[in-house]
Amino acid sequence: VVYSVQSTPVPEVDRELPQSITSIEAGTTAGEFWMTKGHQHPDHQGEIYLALHGTGGLLMFDGTETSWIDMVPGTIGYIPPGWAHRSVNVGSDPYKFLAVYPGGAGHDYGWVLEHGMGKRAYAVTDGFELREF
Repeated sequence: VVYSVQSTPVPEVDRELPQSITSIEAGTTAGEFWMTKGHQHPDHQGEIYLALHGTGGLLMFDGTETSWIDMVPGTIGYIPPGWAHRSVNVGSDPYKFLAVYPGGAGHDYGWVLEHGMGKRAYAVTDGFELREF
């Protein structure tokens, strides 16, 4: 298991704010850091991530432009409406973060399968680099 998600029992409907804590284990496959699947909110809603433990990154893609936010404990990452996003563990410890999102936003994992994320994070001698994909 590369990552796990613990969610609250808050309904995923309008006017609610579901939350979850995701934990991504440390590691790579063929040099690529372990990550979440990634998704987009079909209702074009934003989302907030708060890094809790470890070292990670928030990779975002709008279909044309890729953006990256370094995430360490205490960092708040904002995902604008319409941007696909995934989290990546670029450290040697488990990376954990809290996610809060509008209940009616939905989760479209198929968008990432169809469009990709623009770039991926690979291990290099002094940390990581983002490579076109």
